[in-house]
Amino acid sequence: MAAAIPYVERRWKSPDGLDLFARDYAPGPAPARPPVIAIHGLTRNSADFDAIAPLLAQSGRRVLAIDVRGRGLSDRAPDPMTYTPEVYARDVLALMDQAAIDRAVFVGTSMGGLITMALTAIRPRAVVAAILNDIGPEVSPEGLARIAGYSGQPVEIGSWADATAYAKRINAVAFPHYTDADWAAFARRIFRQQPDGEIGLDYDPDIAVPIRAAGAKALVPNLWPFFRRLAKKKPTLLVRGATSDLLSLAIAEKMRKAAPTMAYAEVPGVGHAPMLDEVEAKAAIFEFLAELD
Repeated sequence: MAAAIPYVERRWKSPDGLDLFARDYAPGPAPARPPVIAIHGLTRNSADFDAIAPLLAQSGRRVLAIDVRGRGLSDRAPDPMTYTPEVYARDVLALMDQAAIDRAVFVGTSMGGLITMALTAIRPRAVVAAILNDIGPEVSPEGLARIAGYSGQPVEIGSWADATAYAKRINAVAFPHYTDADWAAFARRIFRQQPDGEIGLDYDPDIAVPIRAAGAKALVPNLWPFFRRLAKKKPTLLVRGATSDLLSLAIAEKMRKAAPTMAYAEVPGVGHAPMLDEVEAKAAIFEFLAELD
């Protein structure tokens, strides 16, 4: 018998009418606490939080892990120029409004961290605290160039073995310790099999259109004002993969200098971005959350 899914499926409408999706994990018995909203990276989806979301829910916090527009079970946008952090942030605020959530703790992996910073600028009171996973207000151009090199590019997949090989080829630099079983599970998170049997990446390739349109400007965004506003006014935890090519150690140290009260954790042997199921990441997250109301 298949294991029960530990969440319910939630749908909400974006301001421009898209049907969007989230995994909604009910909290375990505990005093009421602000929920967690988990936001994935550029080409990923809510499945990235498969490991950490149930643990957070068991600790007494409701968790909503979302599929950003154009990913997973959320609608693809008719206008690809809406694939931007500001639009994504307003989609998240629509979820909060429709679910009657006033305030939340945000967990943002890579692009999800950029969305979290944008949320702080748009509606500061909505953000109780933030966990930034391997992302900052400045990023290394080498890492962004690597991601841009495969994002939105066509890939022919004839079987789950092909999908597994692709997952490993694209991500082995970040997870050199993964086994074949790990890569097979990884492939199931980033690919989806259609009713006709075709296997494809679980995102709209047009998510790369705004990046290409912006050209070189898109590769080194300067979000320091947003970060300072977040980290100086809200409890913030930065999780960094020790071998990350997107968030260099120099940038992380610059962030820590700009926000001395920010909590920090480094995950050894992992690149961009930690899956947050690592021992070091989980310990830092639960210690951080324990200090919040």
